[in-house]
Amino acid sequence: MSQAAIEKKALQVDALVEKMKQTPAVIMVNYRGLSVEDVTTLRSQLYDNDCELKVIKNNITRRAAEALGYDALLADLVGPNAVAFSNSDSVAAAKVLYEFAKDHPALELKAGILDGEVLGTEQVQQLAQIPSREALLTMFAGGLLQPIKEVAIGLNMHIENLETNQ
Repeated sequence: MSQAAIEKKALQVDALVEKMKQTPAVIMVNYRGLSVEDVTTLRSQLYDNDCELKVIKNNITRRAAEALGYDALLADLVGPNAVAFSNSDSVAAAKVLYEFAKDHPALELKAGILDGEVLGTEQVQQLAQIPSREALLTMFAGGLLQPIKEVAIGLNMHIENLETNQ
C-alpha cells in the first residue's frame, strides 16, 4: 500500500474519532437488503431529526473504536455496516432506526455508543423506546399541574356546595 493511501486512511480514522467524540450517540446498523430508495428515505428521516447516516469501511471504524477504547464494538464490525450519528438528541438516531426497522426488517440494529458507553442490540432497542425529550417534559409538566388541578376542582366543588346551602 502506498504512503499516500496510508495517510488518507489515517486521516479518515482521525476524522471518525473526532466525530465519535463530539456526538452524544452512535448507532451501528446492518443495512444489507435495503434498496437505494429505502436508504435514501432513512437518511432523510435521520436528517429531519438532526442525525446522519454514513457508510464507513469496517477497517476505519475498527481503528477508530480501538483508538477510543470501544473494543466491545469490534465483534459487530462484520458485513456491510452503516453508522448513524445523533448530533443533538441522544436517542434520536436510535428512535428513527428502530421505527424504520419495524417496516423494513432488513435493517438490523447492531450496537451503539451512548455518552462513551458501548451498548448492545437490546440496549439500543431500549434506548429507542425512551420517550422523546418533549414527551418527557410534557409528562413532567402534567405531573406538576395535576395536584393544582385537583385543588381547583375541590375548591370549586366547595364553593358550589356553599351556594346550594344558602
